[in-house]
Amino acid sequence: MKKYILTIAVLWAAGSIYAQNRHDVALYGDDDLNGTARFQSMSGAFGALGGDLSALNINPAGSAVFNTSAFTVSAGYYGLNNKGRYFNEQNKTDVSDLQFNQAGGVFVFNNMSNSPWKKFSLAVGYELNNSFENEYLISGNGNSSIADYFVNNAQGVPLNELEVFSGENVTDRYIDLGYSYGYPAQQALLGYQNYIINPVSENEDQTQYVSNAAFGNSLYHNQHVYTSGFNSKFMVNFATQFTDQFYFGAGLNFHSVEREKITRFDEEGYSDASNLQYVQFDNELFTYGNGFSFNLGGIAKVNDLIRLGASYQSPTWYSMTDELFQRINTDYYQDASSTELLYSENTPHTTLVFPDYKIQIPGIWTGSMAFVFGSNGLISVDYQYQDMAKAKLKPNNDAYFGEENELIADEFKATSTVRLGGEYRLDKLSLRAGYRFEESPYADGFTMGDLNGYSAGIGYTFGTSRLDLGFSQSQRDYNIPLYDTGLTSTSYFDEKRTRVVLSYTFTM
Repeated sequence: MKKYILTIAVLWAAGSIYAQNRHDVALYGDDDLNGTARFQSMSGAFGALGGDLSALNINPAGSAVFNTSAFTVSAGYYGLNNKGRYFNEQNKTDVSDLQFNQAGGVFVFNNMSNSPWKKFSLAVGYELNNSFENEYLISGNGNSSIADYFVNNAQGVPLNELEVFSGENVTDRYIDLGYSYGYPAQQALLGYQNYIINPVSENEDQTQYVSNAAFGNSLYHNQHVYTSGFNSKFMVNFATQFTDQFYFGAGLNFHSVEREKITRFDEEGYSDASNLQYVQFDNELFTYGNGFSFNLGGIAKVNDLIRLGASYQSPTWYSMTDELFQRINTDYYQDASSTELLYSENTPHTTLVFPDYKIQIPGIWTGSMAFVFGSNGLISVDYQYQDMAKAKLKPNNDAYFGEENELIADEFKATSTVRLGGEYRLDKLSLRAGYRFEESPYADGFTMGDLNGYSAGIGYTFGTSRLDLGFSQSQRDYNIPLYDTGLTSTSYFDEKRTRVVLSYTFTM
């Protein structure tokens, strides 16, 4: 399929599925609970503990807690349940998948001299930060039309630019408009060429448009959204132990992102007097890129009972690219006197490749405390702070990103996360449980609500190896608008995520 690259800053458009905006910043700033089964079954409360490959994501000093070299691999079940409501209609979707979500190893080198530096460790690993596997359905009778989306994008675009000139087709005009006027004009072209909008007059210099849709109190909307992909990272970690009390560590994290979002939208239910009778508007957005972050941390053994931990994760700097394919068709009457229903599919047969851009996710501070009851078990708690109001879309000189950054500063807030975990040991058997609470990054808590999660697990040690099983479940509410402009009706979703993970660890 033909692709072309848009290189003008004005091409960034308002529309949640067309260019990254503040809602996508919140998405990439939200890491799900992943990692080893032991880590998940204690809800990730490992900042003052270490001794687990996934704990290094919270506090890199944790690799020096290992007494011997160890390797862990983890995989399991991922399930997601969405219960949605759009006006008075309710919908439910379910997603399930088998995922390979963690693998890594730590190499421990003991210092045989009398130096207070007892040992140092080197760890490497792969971790799934977040899975984008999701599906949700919005259907029901709404009180506005997709035509309003095209009207809002068309205002200010000269009518003569929306006509297909001699010797070209809709795809050619779509490409030329992208270079000349930017992305909103391309949406105007789709609306005008498919009889969704009309100019207020036939003057070729006309720049104002109105909806071609007529309806009573409501229209029927059906929007089916599928997302897939992942946000993962490869970690390199170094840590050391000083005397019997202190552990220090640092890590480098190399992130990778792939996300595909397919949106299928249908609208019908217009009045008999409406020239427009049906609209289907589909969008396929593919986002890919990479990022970098680092983390620093320390753990202190206050005494045999108490351990304290502190760590800092730097901002994550992502470099991203978007590709978009659009498809549209309509059923319409040629004019008010027509009785024959016509079909239009003036759709561009090309893929937009948007200019590269950057997302900066703010850094994270974590403070931790653990109570270790010898070989009987432990209780651990982490507190995490992140100021999402400092997130950024770049380049800074892009007008659209400038507006989005102002909205991020106004609409987002600093967030707190609390993780609590415990483990009880019966000889070779370990029983675990945990709880976590994450605040919404949105100041009003409407677009995304707070997260509550619970976990449990079991582990059994076979001499030099260990098998762990972990279960975790979390719940969060969302209010998702269909589009950022025009058709901005929202749908409420209650999202529940479930993970069952099996990990195998062996030591050397």
